[in-house]
Amino acid sequence: MNSGKADIIAALQREILSLQGYRAVSDGAAVNVGLEAITRSFPHAVFPTGALHEFLTEAPEHTAATGGFIAGLLATLMQRGGACIWISTSRRFFPPALKMFGVEPDRFIFVDLQREKDVLWAMEESLKCEGLSAVIVDLAGMTFTQSRRVQLVVEQSGVTCFLLRTDPRKLNTIASVAQWKVRPLPSLLEEGMPGVGFPRWNVELLKVRNGQPGAWKVEWSAGQFAMLPEQLVSTAPDQNRKAG
Repeated sequence: MNSGKADIIAALQREILSLQGYRAVSDGAAVNVGLEAITRSFPHAVFPTGALHEFLTEAPEHTAATGGFIAGLLATLMQRGGACIWISTSRRFFPPALKMFGVEPDRFIFVDLQREKDVLWAMEESLKCEGLSAVIVDLAGMTFTQSRRVQLVVEQSGVTCFLLRTDPRKLNTIASVAQWKVRPLPSLLEEGMPGVGFPRWNVELLKVRNGQPGAWKVEWSAGQFAMLPEQLVSTAPDQNRKAG
């Protein structure tokens, strides 16, 4: 293939990715969230910001684990300044826990609403605020048309949206760049130390546009993510394991 055709194909690929919600690296999307192995699954090995990420949760403990994992992502996203808005009909996150992930709770605005249609409206309006680092939304269901409207908004504002879909009965295809599932794993105590170990998760990328799905074991320790070998989790002594 000559260079002219290669340039044309590369340009078309960039245009398609842009239409699908991926911002080009030159637009400031190259954010290092500390998950190199997972980041390589995305196009151009870049974690998508200014995009809609979908997280599936099936039980309250999964929702709590997902909130912790998202807090770890926010630790990097919020280094650029700005606040975050967390919108839901029933708040399931304990704000002081954010400090464990290096995020100050006073940089969050929690919006508690009663109706899902109000959550959708607040979500779209919040995502128009370019000064925000991210918007996190706890929502049971969303139509493809609603998600497409959200995607168009984030493409304009550059604000990253994390959507927690909390009702397995209302799952359908939406216009997200990635579909995640995060589950808690037992943590490992340091020898001779009481209490609970560092948070650990099983992180799955179920769907990735133009990328590669996969599953990883992840821990939050020393203020950052750490990728864990499979055998490190599976062979931990039972007496030293606690819920993380």
